[in-house]
Amino acid sequence: MVASRWSQWQLLGPGEQRRGWASDRPLGVVLEFGALRQWLADEARGWGADLLLGATAQGCQPVAAGMCTRLRLPGGGRTEVISDWVVDATGQERGLIGDPAPGRDPLVEGLGVEWLIELPPERWQPWADRLSFCLGSDWVPQGYGWVFPMQPGQLKVGVCRLMDPASPQPALGPLLARLISRLGLGDHRVLDRHGGLIRSTIGRRESHRRGRLMALGDAVSTANLLGGEGIRHAMTSSQVLAPLLAEALRHPTRADHLMDLYPKRLRRALGWRWGLSGRLARRTWLGLRNSQADRRLDGLLRGLERKNRAEDLSALLFDYRFERYGLRALPDLLGWR
Repeated sequence: MVASRWSQWQLLGPGEQRRGWASDRPLGVVLEFGALRQWLADEARGWGADLLLGATAQGCQPVAAGMCTRLRLPGGGRTEVISDWVVDATGQERGLIGDPAPGRDPLVEGLGVEWLIELPPERWQPWADRLSFCLGSDWVPQGYGWVFPMQPGQLKVGVCRLMDPASPQPALGPLLARLISRLGLGDHRVLDRHGGLIRSTIGRRESHRRGRLMALGDAVSTANLLGGEGIRHAMTSSQVLAPLLAEALRHPTRADHLMDLYPKRLRRALGWRWGLSGRLARRTWLGLRNSQADRRLDGLLRGLERKNRAEDLSALLFDYRFERYGLRALPDLLGWR
C-alpha cells in the first residue's frame, strides 16, 4: 500500500518563494489507494463479510426484521438486503442519510483534481522524499496545489479549492495544466486523471443516525477542509462506531443508548482542533484571491520558518496543533484581528 516514504516538507509561494524543512527520519508515507482498497476488501472478507462490488444503494427503510436496503446491481438488476443495521459510508454524496437541513451550519464545498504523471528519473528525483505544496493566489486562487512522490518516475500533481458561491472561479483543469508547466513538469505521460468533491460542515452538528441507519466518514462531515483530508478522519469515525455497533448487536435493548453515544465520542476523538481547523480553512482559502491575501499568507509562512524542525510542521498541519505556532497568533490565523 505504500507508494513512497517522505521526510521533507516543501512550500512554494506566494510568488517564487521556496521554503523547506527536513528530518533525518521518515515522517510519513504516500499511499497507493487502489492497493489500500484491495487490502480493506480482503480484510473484510477474512472477517466473514460479503462484498457486492459495483452495486448502488438506492434507499433503505425499517422492516420487521430490521432494515431493508434496495440495491441496483451493475447489470441493471435490482435486489434487496435485510440487515440489523445499515451504515452509510457513501462519502459526501450522503446517499442514504441525506444532506443536513439548511441552517446556521451550511455545507462548505471544495473541488479537487489530480493527475498521476510519469517522468524520467532525473526529473522525478527533485520531488522525491518530500511533500510539496504550492500556495498563493498566483498559483491556485482560493486553494492550493501539490506534488506527491509515488514510486520512482511517478508523481501525483493536483489542485483544489473551496467553492465560492459569491464570485466566478476559473476551471480547475487549466489551472492544473498551468501549475504543471510552471513547475517544469511538462512533456509528461498522464497515467490517471481523477477528481472529486468535498462537502463538510464546520460545526458537525448534523444527524449521525436515522433509526437503525448510521452514517460515518464524509457522510457526517469528517472531511477536513483545511488540508482536504478525508480517508484518515473517516477511518477514525469507523473506529468509534464499530465497537458501539458490536455492543448493540450483543445487547439489543441498549442499542438506542449506545448509538446516542456515537456523535459525542466522535467529537471527542476528532478534538477541538478539528473544528478550529475548519474555521481557519474557510478564512484562509476563500480569502486567498489577491496580492493583499498573499502578503498576509507570506507573513504566516515566515512565522513557520522559525519552526526549524520538520516534525513541528507535521504536528501543525496533520494534527492541527496550532499552539505550536503560538497561541498569541491564533486571532491572526482566524482573522479575528
